[in-house]
Amino acid sequence: QVQLVESGGGLVQAGGSLTLSCTASGTISSVNAMGWYRQVPGKRRELVAATSGGNTNYADSVKGRFTISRDNGKKTVYLQMNSLKAEDTGVYKCNAQIGPWGYWGQGTQVTVSS
Repeated sequence: QVQLVESGGGLVQAGGSLTLSCTASGTISSVNAMGWYRQVPGKRRELVAATSGGNTNYADSVKGRFTISRDNGKKTVYLQMNSLKAEDTGVYKCNAQIGPWGYWGQGTQVTVSS
């Protein structure tokens, strides 16, 4: 059974920084794509950043402020978030593509106060 466990969320003032991490555990041969999504009540879940095969992509709203990285040995993906804005507030969920399946973490709350 595969589990994704996120950490690093919290409350931060606008302009501040946070780093999220997500670690995959269980019987895993290799992890393909990993990414972070943001869920805000009343809005569709949106992709924030993703990485696969050395490539990365970002939502336009976070380009230049957020950086996604991964440690394949630790099966962990990170999201460094700088210059945070109030509109970055939401539940951040980790996604991992392992074989033909997609897995989700439980989410971690990020709240940015203005």
